[in-house]
Amino acid sequence: MSEEAQSPDAAVSVPDEESFAALFEGTSKFNKEGDVVEGIVLTADPEYVLVDIGCKSEGRISTWEFADHDGVARIEPGQKVEVLIETMETDDGVVVLSKEKADRLRVWDELSDSYENGVVVEGLITGRVKGGLSVGLRGVKAFLPGSQVDLRPVRNLDRIIGEQHKFKIIKFNKRRGNIVLSRRALLETERQSLRERTLEILKEGLVVEGIVKNITDYGAFIDLGGIDGLLHITDMSWGRIAHPSELFQVGDQVRVRVLKFDPESERVSLGLKQTLPDPWIDVGSRYPIGLRIHGKVVSLADYGAFVELEPGIEGLIHISEMSWTKRVKHPSKVVAIGDDVDVLVLDVDEENRKISLGMKQIEPNPWSLLEGRYPPGTKVSGIVRNVTNFGVFVGIEDGIDGLIHVSDISWTKKIRDPKELYKKGDEVEAVVLKVDKENEKFSLGVKQTLRNPWDDIPEKFPIGSKITGKVTSIADFGVFVEVEEGIEGLVYASEVGKDIEDIREVVKEGDEVEALVVRVDPAEQKIALSMRAIHDREERKAIDRVAAQSRTQSATLGDLLSREALDRLGGRSASSEDDDD
Repeated sequence: MSEEAQSPDAAVSVPDEESFAALFEGTSKFNKEGDVVEGIVLTADPEYVLVDIGCKSEGRISTWEFADHDGVARIEPGQKVEVLIETMETDDGVVVLSKEKADRLRVWDELSDSYENGVVVEGLITGRVKGGLSVGLRGVKAFLPGSQVDLRPVRNLDRIIGEQHKFKIIKFNKRRGNIVLSRRALLETERQSLRERTLEILKEGLVVEGIVKNITDYGAFIDLGGIDGLLHITDMSWGRIAHPSELFQVGDQVRVRVLKFDPESERVSLGLKQTLPDPWIDVGSRYPIGLRIHGKVVSLADYGAFVELEPGIEGLIHISEMSWTKRVKHPSKVVAIGDDVDVLVLDVDEENRKISLGMKQIEPNPWSLLEGRYPPGTKVSGIVRNVTNFGVFVGIEDGIDGLIHVSDISWTKKIRDPKELYKKGDEVEAVVLKVDKENEKFSLGVKQTLRNPWDDIPEKFPIGSKITGKVTSIADFGVFVEVEEGIEGLVYASEVGKDIEDIREVVKEGDEVEALVVRVDPAEQKIALSMRAIHDREERKAIDRVAAQSRTQSATLGDLLSREALDRLGGRSASSEDDDD
């Protein structure tokens, strides 16, 4: 093409008569308005291009209709062009033509053929419209509904504006100028074809490549080619993952292993970590018991903290292994996620993939030192930290509490509730009874700071001595008698008296009774008493007196016994009482 032909200002030379006749050979002589005909370019200027369509008058087309994408009207002498006859003849004798409308009609015809024959068309997504997108098909506008953009709903339609795609025409109305497209229909066809090929080769154990299609809290769906597989969060990494988005984004390409495949339901389970070496193999040789190692806290639970030792290998510091002395209620009181910690390997269970770790073992065990500092018998003092129904906890050192058991508060009193005697903050003096480093127990006693009154009981109340005491309580098996403050003796039911069916008919709480001491056991803190022995001893004394009198008087034994019986009932003389003593 010449440089002159590239400008609408260029003059176009008229072909000779013979050539001109040849160009118009076969041209219809019965053209009318609305017809699309073929013409020959005659001349051009910046405003109009004259075209001969075989009519008596020349046709005129606006020059801009010949402009290309760069805005340049490229016209050649004798160039054939299809035009639409808009007006057969104006007042000035010119036929009005339109190249643009002719092109548009030709495109509509081609699109109509594509619709009828199911031919795929290609267009440019030009912008957003209500309910979807506008697509340009060779100058003709078409509508792409939002539901037909992709296989899944597209949340952000703006991101695909300006993209060139292939479509299928699903609705076509030339009269109304309405064309509806679908990209989804093509994708579904392609997906079905891929699906059939994928199902043919898919099997358990196969390593395949796919595209991350969707991400959820529990995993990611991977498009394997027409069929989706689930990559569960637990199969993504040998290590701990809080959310799949830590590893993937939609559109990522991944290489995974088929773990399970059900051809009937077409369900596929995938694994990513299974494509990598298992870090738990030979973990015992890498982390022997007693090894001190550095790790990072990655998770907290009520019962402890999980520490990552290497990618895919975590150990648990149980809450009981965090401190020698502190009672840790929650691991967050000691460590936080992200903390670097030094730990000691306590146990390795390769079969169950568990490693037990300890923090407190990094430091010396203070309970081992307590044995040397507080041998049994050492007097200590401390502040009451807590009072329970079974005893009192006393702070001896930072984090070290000693327990005064309820049985070690008093030698003689029965303490039912230590709260009656102690409260938090009280200062207490006690004696060390035992340090149990294995069970981390420190036993103290308050009563041991005083002399045990039971040590003097055998001398105070020798066997055979008579005591007078008050009945403190009565049970079916006997009567408890207080022999002195805090010291009680027991009169068994058989020792209350002869032939007694109900001891409560003989004695009552609060009664003062006499009894003989028949047994003393200071170690067990028990005194056995007998009221019956008092009665038996008096009978023996009475018999002895009668025998003595029978030797000096002639009275019969029966008289003496009768007289003695009367004396015991209240007629005893002063002289006879003296004899008893």
